[in-house]
Amino acid sequence: MQRPVIRITCKMISALGNTSVRMRDPQRVEEILRGMQKAGLNTIQVISDFDMTLTRFENNGKRCPTSHNILEVSKIISAECKEKLKDLLNKYYPIEIDSSRTIEEKLPLMVEWWTRAHELMMQQKIRKDQLTLAVQESDAMLREGYQEFFDCLHQHSVPLLIFSAGLGDVLEEVIRQAGVFHPNVKVISNYMDFDETGVMTAFKGELIHIYNKREGALLNTGHFEDLRSRPNVLLLGDSLGDLTMADGVQEVEKVLKIGFLNDKVDERLHSYLNSYDIVLMKDETMEVPNAILDFLVAAVLT
Repeated sequence: MQRPVIRITCKMISALGNTSVRMRDPQRVEEILRGMQKAGLNTIQVISDFDMTLTRFENNGKRCPTSHNILEVSKIISAECKEKLKDLLNKYYPIEIDSSRTIEEKLPLMVEWWTRAHELMMQQKIRKDQLTLAVQESDAMLREGYQEFFDCLHQHSVPLLIFSAGLGDVLEEVIRQAGVFHPNVKVISNYMDFDETGVMTAFKGELIHIYNKREGALLNTGHFEDLRSRPNVLLLGDSLGDLTMADGVQEVEKVLKIGFLNDKVDERLHSYLNSYDIVLMKDETMEVPNAILDFLVAAVLT
């Protein structure tokens, strides 16, 4: 579908034919966008979550898998392990999206969830060479318009940092199979450690979960130091925990936060509008991020 012409204002973002776009302060969004456009693409970096941000939440009414889910429903995992992982999901996911609980209340429970899930996976003796087929056979889908998004950033040498509490080895395979794992893409995530025979034995480094991305950002100061000349950030996430992903950026100037609100929209809309500059409700596309990139690129083309 042809999008409206490049010279978007906040009014035009709302008019993209997409009633799912909400903004608490459209004037502020417009000021950030115009400031970024004036500064130029060489001052911009993109930081994005992966699961349910770059990937779809659902397709034709059916939930799409996260990078963890891809393994959980695959032939790699035993039936007994699948049942245990499903029980963990049913217990902890409602807590994750419960708007009545504070992040402080959720934090230890999320650590517990990720830790228990990873311990179960380590018992499965997963082989590295099984991951490609697991992704191929899964229902994982990047959002509609992903090719344009990834290719535009690559074409204009804009760094894309994918900051994920998912499984780095799996999400890299998703991106690779989609043909968009360009050199400008860097991933910070939970990576498996394989022994000399290619069997998974552990997870590398510190656990990254949904609510400790700030700590992860601060641990990766080398990445952000290399991008010191890019103090303007487009941030894409789907949870309130994603809001801290840019905390490691050196001498940050402008941050435009775009939030995908995929589930429990009525319950969580208020908190998302108070946290994100632009909220996309049940929008399975990259249409708005791509329109914003068009606007920013326009300064280069004119």
